[in-house]
Amino acid sequence: MSRPYKMTARAAAAERTAQQLIAATQALFVERPFHELTLELVAERAGVTLQTLLRRFGSKSGLLAAAAADGQARVEAQRQEATPGDTPGAIANLFDHYEAWADVALRLLAQEDSLEEIAAITRRGRATHVAWIERVFTADLTLRRGRARAVLRGQLVAVCDVYVWKILRRDLALSRAEAERAVRGTVAGILGTASE
Repeated sequence: MSRPYKMTARAAAAERTAQQLIAATQALFVERPFHELTLELVAERAGVTLQTLLRRFGSKSGLLAAAAADGQARVEAQRQEATPGDTPGAIANLFDHYEAWADVALRLLAQEDSLEEIAAITRRGRATHVAWIERVFTADLTLRRGRARAVLRGQLVAVCDVYVWKILRRDLALSRAEAERAVRGTVAGILGTASE
């Protein structure tokens, strides 16, 4: 009976180690450009040996892929919590996302031209954002056809973009409540509804 228990415990320990390495990679990615992020730094931050990291992920590219997949899954799950048709709730959901992930997103966008692996991550992030817009604002979008629908979708994608969050929260130093109110008001203006 002890052998299955040991195998289960070993698998759980390996999974914890993998999560520590992924978390360390994500944290270090915010702190420095990808070319400065070494496997030795990640292993040290995670509290494991370099050999353990290499056994688990094989290379820096393998580690980046695992960290990106983990982040993408968490982002997509969080974004799915927004209820279609509830604009204030959707904007709050968007800000929950940006408050947690904007630093990573901005770092990725700043480096997307330098590495195809990062460009692939940003392409998937853009696709996730557009899908979120189409799901959350589906009732408004279905009222329009052709180019009018495309323009409305473009407006919503733009006003809900991470760079708008950055301008409001970082550059202009608005509080989260003020920034959310600004985005809600802009979305209401685009949709031709009263600001909520």
